[in-house]
Amino acid sequence: MDQAAPAYHLPNKMGRILLMALEEIIGDIGVTAILNQAKLSSLIGNYPAASTNQQFSFTDSSAIQLALEQIYGSRGGRGVALRSGRVCFKYGLREFGFEPGSNHNEFRLAPIDTKINTGAQILANLFNQYMDQGVTIESTPDKLVWKIERCPVCWGRHTDSPACHLIVGILQEGLYWISGGKFYNVEEISCIARNDPACTIVIDKHVLE
Repeated sequence: MDQAAPAYHLPNKMGRILLMALEEIIGDIGVTAILNQAKLSSLIGNYPAASTNQQFSFTDSSAIQLALEQIYGSRGGRGVALRSGRVCFKYGLREFGFEPGSNHNEFRLAPIDTKINTGAQILANLFNQYMDQGVTIESTPDKLVWKIERCPVCWGRHTDSPACHLIVGILQEGLYWISGGKFYNVEEISCIARNDPACTIVIDKHVLE
């Protein structure tokens, strides 16, 4: 971890959601092990408050992701991060009020491409409003490209391959929710931890069979 990196933060409630999602996947004993490994034992049984105060540092969220890989291995840590990302989205629906108008006929009857583009933009706006990430999206008829300027998942890390599995999981669940239960291929193709200029996640708009 690069301890000289500038300080960026997530809102406390996002840190809380992250830990609650992990607890749902690996249990409280697993979370205790992760927090000890990440040198964040002060959070054991003491999750951040459900507030929008930006006090949960990128350094801490990245350390938790690193600890997953250290304890469960690269493949196992990736799986836990993906699954916890999906749970994070479900909790985030309630906590952050992500609502792309799905109760309105105009949205419900819109083409799926419009739903994906609209939902992704609203989610990106929420990330940019509450977190220090700097998310931009680009859309083509076949793909949607999600770019992160500053990433809380791989912050300060150095890896050989893309490492932002938690965010991939969040986007997977978001697409599943927006589309009414369909699955899409979501792949990270570049990562700041790998010395790429941005963390770039590509969503294929074609439904997986």
